[in-house]
Amino acid sequence: MTKERVLLVCSGGGHLKQLFALAERIGIAAEDQLWLTFRNGLSESLLAEREVIFTPFAAPRDATNILRLRAFAELLLATNRFSMAVSTGSSPAVAVLPVAVKHGIRAHYIESAARADGPSLSGRLIARNGHIPTYTQYPVWENERWRYRGSIFDSFRPADASGRRRVARVVVSVGTQEGYPFHRLYRALAPLLDGCDVLWQTGTEDVSEYGIPGRPMVPHAELAQAIGEADVVIAHAGTGTAITALENGKVPVLVPRLAKYHEHVDDHQVQIARELESRGLALMRHAEDLTMDDLVHAASLGAAAAAPPPFELVA
Repeated sequence: MTKERVLLVCSGGGHLKQLFALAERIGIAAEDQLWLTFRNGLSESLLAEREVIFTPFAAPRDATNILRLRAFAELLLATNRFSMAVSTGSSPAVAVLPVAVKHGIRAHYIESAARADGPSLSGRLIARNGHIPTYTQYPVWENERWRYRGSIFDSFRPADASGRRRVARVVVSVGTQEGYPFHRLYRALAPLLDGCDVLWQTGTEDVSEYGIPGRPMVPHAELAQAIGEADVVIAHAGTGTAITALENGKVPVLVPRLAKYHEHVDDHQVQIARELESRGLALMRHAEDLTMDDLVHAASLGAAAAAPPPFELVA
């Protein structure tokens, strides 16, 4: 008899990084995993040794492509056997989890650690389905509908960085999502980092006006190595980039994207940065406020792995 697999469903970036780490805490063996996600540099690198189905991109509020993804899920779930489906969002969760339930498959939705004060739009839509258990990564808004089982950030703790007090090698990373330029950050950093050895991961936007050698995408393994060798990491406040920095012993300087500047759909990155700063795992700064003193201070800090408890799903 063919062994039933676990379907792991998410969009890219932080959603993917979170689900990848949480799968181990849930107890899902690598050989039992089938991933359904978008193709990008992170997914191709991080999931290189996993079984993956790459789907066409669907933005969080892209109804047309979400419906197409739902139709694909109908075919996949009708022709394959799965013991359960787990998602950390965003649009793939809305498309796939209700279909899984319809096919008699246990489904679970874990809200992103980006949401410190309540569920996302995807989470609210999923919560309408009474057959899908939902989980928050923040105890402050746990209730009968949203269970708390821990946070992805439980895997890290502040650590001694052996007194690093120099800023010569820098990684700047803003993720790869299209349509949300972050020019405020480049305007602030280009003069501040003049003379430093900088890896600029800038997404698809044109940054030539700042005189910096931007790269749209950096393979995950290369980015992780560069972060490990850097004196300081400066990033947008996305969970994926923050987790990669912490995994490599760095306390990042997180600069939240803001909706009022059309840098994202909302201000959830402020929540991420505040939460990590409260844990001693990041420095939160707005682009206009960045100074070299901030970077030197971040270079003096470090992060280490912690032993998180299991993430227990409802039976």
